[in-house]
Amino acid sequence: MESERSQRMGNACIPLKRIAYFLCLLSALLLTEGKKPAKPKCPAVCTCTKDNALCENARSIPRTVPPDVISLLFTSNSFDVISDDAFIGLPHLEYLFIENNNIKSISRHTFRGLKSLIHLSLANNNLQTLPKDIFKGLDSLTNVDLRGNSFNCDCKLKWLVEWLGHTNATVEDIYCEGPPEYKKRKINSLSPKDFDCIITEFAKSQDLPYQSLSIDTFSYMNDEYVVIAQPFTGKCIFLEWDHVEKTFRNYDNITGTSTVVCKPIVIETQLYVIVAQLFGGSHIYKRDSFANKFIKIQDIEILKIRKPNDIETFKIENNWYFVVADSSKAGFTTIYKWNGNGFYSHQSLHAWYRDTDVEYLEIARTPQTLRTPHLILSSSSQRPVIYQWNKATQLFINQTDIPNMEDVYAVKHFSVKGDVYICLTRFIGDSKVMKWGGSSFQDIQRMPSRGSMVFQPLQINNYQYAILGSDYSFTQVYNWDAEKAKFVKFQELNVQAPRSFTHVSINKRNFLFASSFKGNTQIYKHVIVDLSA
Repeated sequence: MESERSQRMGNACIPLKRIAYFLCLLSALLLTEGKKPAKPKCPAVCTCTKDNALCENARSIPRTVPPDVISLLFTSNSFDVISDDAFIGLPHLEYLFIENNNIKSISRHTFRGLKSLIHLSLANNNLQTLPKDIFKGLDSLTNVDLRGNSFNCDCKLKWLVEWLGHTNATVEDIYCEGPPEYKKRKINSLSPKDFDCIITEFAKSQDLPYQSLSIDTFSYMNDEYVVIAQPFTGKCIFLEWDHVEKTFRNYDNITGTSTVVCKPIVIETQLYVIVAQLFGGSHIYKRDSFANKFIKIQDIEILKIRKPNDIETFKIENNWYFVVADSSKAGFTTIYKWNGNGFYSHQSLHAWYRDTDVEYLEIARTPQTLRTPHLILSSSSQRPVIYQWNKATQLFINQTDIPNMEDVYAVKHFSVKGDVYICLTRFIGDSKVMKWGGSSFQDIQRMPSRGSMVFQPLQINNYQYAILGSDYSFTQVYNWDAEKAKFVKFQELNVQAPRSFTHVSINKRNFLFASSFKGNTQIYKHVIVDLSA
């Protein structure tokens, strides 16, 4: 009897246990349902319907716009900047109007994530530019309205011109407000070719803690080297490129006294260095590859070369020569020729004229004739003299001079599209750029140059420069303007008493070496900058 009662009571408890289980399950479900995030409400500054939102008088882009909106309009708001990911969380947005505001700046990733966007309007704001690739990822875009902005059509907007040329979206006509040459021009009609966005500059790379007068570069044993003449220590310092540290380091030196020029010349595979000194005579050294050092092989005639000031090397009809400009009262500017074993005196050009510089160049009498070797001698006592090579006598013959150009310290030449030009350096008065006209050099441009002892043309890649140094002011760097056929200023360098500028190219890197008579020798790196990037 007792056992039956117990069984009946146990069976009665089963429904109660089930009820308790379901109550617990219901409570858990209710608690879980309560943890689900509520759908974002319409921001206080907006008016929302099921698919649309209109926002006015907002101080910033609200972050709580309902995620299902298809159309979103911002008008008459006070914010002027829109940051990255401003519309994140709106995957269904198809129409976005940001109109009649005071927007001045938009970030590059402002519209990131809007893959469904069809129509975008930024009309009637205060935009002057747009960041590159701002429309990247908006693959569904079919219409863009950018009217009513003050776009400055410079290199920062070149990408937009390129984008307009290949986009499938319809873009309303927009116009430039600047620069002046593009004002009121239709941006849609511009071409990427209208923008010259590649600029260059010389950026300081390395300081060498010594003074110098002349710098030369040369190739030897499949490598590039630099040799620097140090007048106060009397050394020729040789530098090589450190491929690991990416700097120039010491390679070797030649010790002398009052060294003014260290001129390298490689004949076949042998390196020679002509060392010109103010005192102690001038000498020729040979690089001994077995001993791994420089060995003096020859003295230069001390009776002719008393006060050397410049050396030029050149090759005519497979014969190697060098010429020394002598600036003493009793010296001879002299040409030396290689005879297979050494250099011997070939021709003395003239005596007692105090020549300060000699330049080798090739020019033609007419466009139809071949170019022939010439030398231009600069002197403190006469106008620059032009000598022409005579093939029959194998000598240079006095041809003419450059009129109205007294006190020219140095002459250096360059070529542009086959035309030959020269840069004439004057310490007092104006330095000049002149062009060869067939029988004489003609004035092209004057540069104020008080205190100048170097006016050096240099070509780096496709860029033609001329660098005008000064003992009293900043060094002026000019760039050749092809349209004007003249040099224009574009940079200043701070070099104390510059005496030479030399272009050195190593491993596709381009450097400018600037010698200094009173300060450190400086190395600049030639940098190319794309302003549209």
